Amino acid sequence: MQKHLDILKEASLRVTPVRARVLEIFDQHNFAISHQEIEDALTIVDRVTLYRTLKSFEQKGIIHKVVDGTGQDKFAMCEHHCTEHHHQDEHIHFNCDQCGNTFCVDEVGIPAINLPNGFSVSSTNIVMKGVCDKCN
Repeated sequence: MQKHLDILKEASLRVTPVRARVLEIFDQHNFAISHQEIEDALTIVDRVTLYRTLKSFEQKGIIHKVVDGTGQDKFAMCEHHCTEHHHQDEHIHFNCDQCGNTFCVDEVGIPAINLPNGFSVSSTNIVMKGVCDKCN
């Protein structure tokens, strides 16, 4: 619990029961989770409050959005070196064909790609698909 309080204080966010509980839910998963999965785990929170909580966590560098090709955005905890103004989540994501979970693979960075003149990149997303270590 103290870890969650420290995360919120470090991000200059007010400590609330909902924010602490959402961080607890992230701690219980070693893979990216959807808004709906978080909502299902929170029995007494309305959708708007959860949306605002996730948005503020994303803006403060606590979580990052994972687009894994499944049609629904998922979220995962950021590494401790993310900040409000600079996310360090340029890594690949791995989506398991069997269990459906999407994992951050922090050890594998996204390679530099040379684009033609006039192109500028705002974000990069690489998703690998296959079977995770638990299902293999």
